[in-house]
Amino acid sequence: MAEFMEECLPRYLVIRVKGKVKSQNIKKTLIIGLFPLILGLVLIVTGLNTNKQPIATPSPIPQIEGISIATSSAITSPKNEAVLVTKVVDGDTIRIGNQTIRLIGIDTPETVHPTKAVECFGKQASQKTKELLEGQFVTLEKDVSETDKYSRLLRYVYLPLDDERMLFINDFLIREGFAQVLTYPPDVKYDERFRAAEREAKENLRGLWGSC
Repeated sequence: MAEFMEECLPRYLVIRVKGKVKSQNIKKTLIIGLFPLILGLVLIVTGLNTNKQPIATPSPIPQIEGISIATSSAITSPKNEAVLVTKVVDGDTIRIGNQTIRLIGIDTPETVHPTKAVECFGKQASQKTKELLEGQFVTLEKDVSETDKYSRLLRYVYLPLDDERMLFINDFLIREGFAQVLTYPPDVKYDERFRAAEREAKENLRGLWGSC
């Protein structure tokens, strides 16, 4: 009988005591026997979870002197290839390498005019454009004209944000009171938008509208 049980029962269910075979409690023995298998599975699953990459959290959208550009109407969709702004001449004029860019549709108070004194809010406007653009990569958009009478490239300027959208700089400077609308046909693509931005700035006495 002992030999029969030894052959038929799994070895981990049988022990010999003085030549006799006694069956342990099957439930208890199964738990003991399966414990290494369960432990191995737990270790495998734990190892897989630790190899997972953490979920990236988006970078916060920057603040500009307390203005949340995340909610600004100057936000727009991505534009063309980025270029580096090497210098800001004044509030509405920048340099890209050896090329001078005049922002279309806006006019900031003078700070570097050869025959005019520094105008009211001119320094603030120039400083704001410098803070936003100098040393930054921007994208440019042409309207109809390539250059103005001073051979400066005429462009709309867009600053990339952390969330892959763009800040429309021409619009932003008007909307926050750093510039006025100044439109010369045929470059009038955003004229209505700029005039709406100017009305908003005037109504809220932003920038030059509250200081000059």
